[in-house]
Amino acid sequence: MECADNPRNKCAACYRQFNRMEHLVDHMRTSFHSVHEPTCGVCKKHCRSFESLREHLIGPLPKQECRNAFNIRGCKFCLAILDSPYALRVHQDRCQLSGVNHGISAYMANLGLRDSLTIDNGYSRGPEVVALACKTVGGGSDRSLDLCARVCIIDEKENIIFHTYVKPPIPVTNYRYETTGIRPEHLRDAMPLRQVQRKVQDFLCNGEPTWKIRSPKGGKARILVGHGLDHDLDKMQVEYPPKMIRDTAKYPPLMKTSKLSNSLKYLTQAYLGYDIQNGIQDPYEDCVATMRLYVRMRRQVHRRQDYPLASDPQNRNNFASWRQNELERMSPEEMLAISRSDYYCWCLDSA
Repeated sequence: MECADNPRNKCAACYRQFNRMEHLVDHMRTSFHSVHEPTCGVCKKHCRSFESLREHLIGPLPKQECRNAFNIRGCKFCLAILDSPYALRVHQDRCQLSGVNHGISAYMANLGLRDSLTIDNGYSRGPEVVALACKTVGGGSDRSLDLCARVCIIDEKENIIFHTYVKPPIPVTNYRYETTGIRPEHLRDAMPLRQVQRKVQDFLCNGEPTWKIRSPKGGKARILVGHGLDHDLDKMQVEYPPKMIRDTAKYPPLMKTSKLSNSLKYLTQAYLGYDIQNGIQDPYEDCVATMRLYVRMRRQVHRRQDYPLASDPQNRNNFASWRQNELERMSPEEMLAISRSDYYCWCLDSA
């Protein structure tokens, strides 16, 4: 029987050790290790999420060598290990961002309609990226029914291209003023939900029929960024293909180690370095936070691969059961080389 400390039975990515080579093969078959996983800058261990990497560096039971290096040269926002304390200071000045201008936020709180939605038929260079956020008020007899009452969309440069209050199709029974800042007068002459739905849907699709957006080659449609977009789109009654959505609540590297979502408030504080959602919440502020998180994730530098996803047809037999004997003769490094990600890394948007 092979020993558990046999280096041939040690995963080249997460460093787990197994009693038998066949167990390592089973692990590689289901772990989907790849070049897109967050990786420790000291020991090069692969982690499933940045939260897992954070625990590896500064958690209750960190690897001592990695913790010591991180305490001296580690960025607490992106978790990178820099070459020197000086390089860290220069890096962190850029890595830590400031919140949105509070003068703009205060102005936005009383802003009515701003509509710069256009259909450009895809003439811009590459897919345009926009962020969306909405705020809901309460409806129904128990006031718990979420009704879309305010929508904001920004572009990648954080410019507002659409903002409106929304008139719900049923009576509002709770304006949730303490968090939304919405009063009855904001909704009295607001844009009807059906009109908002049509304008947003047309803008996102950018002149493309939905069937073409869903096709593998995609089209001219815009990439949509947000947090908890399933909820926002549902309340706006807008349908949009998942392949064009970048949701910070569902992106594996930004999720908890338990595979549950982190709040946008936590993600902004932990990965951007400032606070949001204190008191009345502005959808513009949420849009900016999600756009900044998206841009940070997109700028990660990972090794390029022709077929980066485990679901790509060219990779479907990489760990097929009929290859078991062949796989058991491979080294851990060779198995890692053919392993692919089970999620779409946002760095691929810049490829």
